[in-house]
Amino acid sequence: MTSSRRAYPSDVSDDEWALVAPYLTLLREDAGQREHSLREVFNGLRYVVKTGAPWRWMPHDLPPWEAVYQQAQRWLAAGCFEQLADDLRSLLRLASGCNSEPSAAILDSRTLRSTPESGERAGYDGAKRKQGSKLHMAVDTLGHLLALHVTPASADDRAQVEHLAKAVQAATGDNVGLAYVDQGYTGEKPAKAARAHGIELEVVRLPEAKRGFVLLPRRWVVERSFAWATRFRRLVKDYERYASTLADLHVIAFVCLMLKKAALLAAGS
Repeated sequence: MTSSRRAYPSDVSDDEWALVAPYLTLLREDAGQREHSLREVFNGLRYVVKTGAPWRWMPHDLPPWEAVYQQAQRWLAAGCFEQLADDLRSLLRLASGCNSEPSAAILDSRTLRSTPESGERAGYDGAKRKQGSKLHMAVDTLGHLLALHVTPASADDRAQVEHLAKAVQAATGDNVGLAYVDQGYTGEKPAKAARAHGIELEVVRLPEAKRGFVLLPRRWVVERSFAWATRFRRLVKDYERYASTLADLHVIAFVCLMLKKAALLAAGS
């Protein structure tokens, strides 16, 4: 710890901080305008995402919420968390015996209920019977984040394939050639949109004689990733005024998840 306060469960560990600090140090630690410990500011951001607390309810023994919020915006504007996600994903893939960049991805969406803060941009998802926002996400076959973006819940999943395919190829250096999807992505239009970026869609269908819960090949991986995200209470519903903020907080959450795994690897090596 860099302070004398009692640690919160959401605090970054020493091993995690050793990995993340080089990405978050936009200025020297002794910069004249720096008033708060960079590690404590990161702890404040993690506290908000993990507990779901409003910014203004930041505990008094962490840096002021304004300082945490403003620094988080600087990190996001500089692409720190996207770079962290890419590098951590490559590290974890190599540790699992895979190539650093995936050749296959899994696409899916998740609908989050709206709140008074997000209600103005909400849409209605008839299939899920929810008013809210839809998170469209691509992960590798280990469940690590490749790309995501947010739309109103009324948006058609098939119309988002081109956006996701383009983002996936940007994140992997055009290395992905196959993407697994569910039956909601059936049709020539999404297949053509993916093919334009060098990706073939493979629809994983339910067995015709479905009885009870069925674990679908490949498809369960992205569902598990969505479940990982729900461990962060800020992401259980759409509490954000802007869709971009909801997307950013998901990236931060997945960075925290991968960071924990990478720190365990580093500690065990």
